[in-house]
Amino acid sequence: MNEYLQAERAQEWREVLRKSMKNKDRTAIPRVKMPEVDPEVRCHTYDEVNLGLTEVMAREESHRCLDCVDPTCITGCPVEINIPKFIKNIERGEFVEAARTLKETSALPAVCGRVCPQERQCESKCFYTLKLKKEPVAIGYLERFAADYERQSGQISVPETDPANGVKIAVVGSGPASLAFAGDMVKKGYDVTVFEALHELGGVLRYGIPEFRLPNEIVDVEIDGLQKMGVKFVTNCIVGKTISQEYLKEEGYQGIFVGSGAGLPNFMNIPGENLIGIMSCNEYLTRVNLMQAADPESDTPIYKGKRVAVIGGGNTAMDAVRTARRLGAEKAMIIYRRSEDEMPARIEEIKHAKEEGIEFYTLHNPIRYEGDERGRVQRMLLQKMQLGEPDQSGRRRPVAIEGDTIWLEVDEVIVSVGVSPNPLIPQSFSGLEVTSWGTIVVDSDTMQTADEMIYAGGDIVRGGATVILAMGDGRKAAKAMHNNFMNSK
Repeated sequence: MNEYLQAERAQEWREVLRKSMKNKDRTAIPRVKMPEVDPEVRCHTYDEVNLGLTEVMAREESHRCLDCVDPTCITGCPVEINIPKFIKNIERGEFVEAARTLKETSALPAVCGRVCPQERQCESKCFYTLKLKKEPVAIGYLERFAADYERQSGQISVPETDPANGVKIAVVGSGPASLAFAGDMVKKGYDVTVFEALHELGGVLRYGIPEFRLPNEIVDVEIDGLQKMGVKFVTNCIVGKTISQEYLKEEGYQGIFVGSGAGLPNFMNIPGENLIGIMSCNEYLTRVNLMQAADPESDTPIYKGKRVAVIGGGNTAMDAVRTARRLGAEKAMIIYRRSEDEMPARIEEIKHAKEEGIEFYTLHNPIRYEGDERGRVQRMLLQKMQLGEPDQSGRRRPVAIEGDTIWLEVDEVIVSVGVSPNPLIPQSFSGLEVTSWGTIVVDSDTMQTADEMIYAGGDIVRGGATVILAMGDGRKAAKAMHNNFMNSK
């Protein structure tokens, strides 16, 4: 866009804001509402539900930012984005500059703007929330807007990198922790190679999150940006099987970051759980998202249940039940042993699920499955629960109501009660300390393992985390590893 058109557009936006702000102060502007596809339409398609903000909406929402002297919102961001700076760029109409600001610290701004729980992180630290008891600035919506504008305008910037220093770094897995680590290390001049076990890049971003929440195109663009910065990617390579720890050392890699995730599903170990039609949420979403199992012509087609129950109350459970709805389930249900207030899923996810006709059986817990003569699950016995005293998580513990049960007819059950770390790296790498849960032990300040050469982050350390927390681990590890290299010179 030439300078004349830029100036003309800037003048148009000044007029828009002048009119919208007349007789208003910043705190009087209502928080923007994200446009969405109608529920009756979207539950039959994989198109993205949230439509993004228009330029007018983004400019007005950005005007709500009070530009605090002490921007506590930054302290709520695990990757430490300069939130006031990027929002003020939007307010001035400098949308591409806003995206550049995001990329200073975030390798995946378009992803984070869609899937991060901002309401529990940066937005929870907003002055509006802390002091005014009002709705916070829509930081996540604005982050998505800036990243999308850059992509759609064709003005995609590639962050600058330091001169190559010749130090080779290996990264295990291509999920959010690994991508954040790789992005920061390549900026500092390191020769970074990411090894991915699957045939597609992105880890949980690709196989675990449906396209109606995170389109694959978005993941592709973010990874392409890292490739342009110099990050190398190798797919179909299982570190610990295809190549070993010793091989990496022999090839001259001087540092390793492990971000192999938590891909081992947990089950409840209740009677009937091995019946046909009962599967883990990991398997279900991976087959649909990565292997096109929803297509009847797929090599690995998936059974499309008509009465589908998803056990769990997290974001993954919501993704699965909403996927089942799109695959034609006439009755799609969430079974959760606590109340809705205790659900770990994002508020937006719960809202979207309800709008799409998902039924919620809160304060219910499955205790038995029964099948038909072919061995397919046919019904489940649910124990009714009540809330007792808080447990270690701070949530009230679910307690069974003695003798109060109901049977529920189902033909497919998806279990989403947590995951365990991928055991391959802990088992195949020497020098690592592992917890009884299978997670790798690290120094919480540096993400360094017992082996000074190896750092780790994300689900392989946490056992289960959000995208942004995993990215925070990756950035912390990159900073510490770089400092160690500098100090050893």
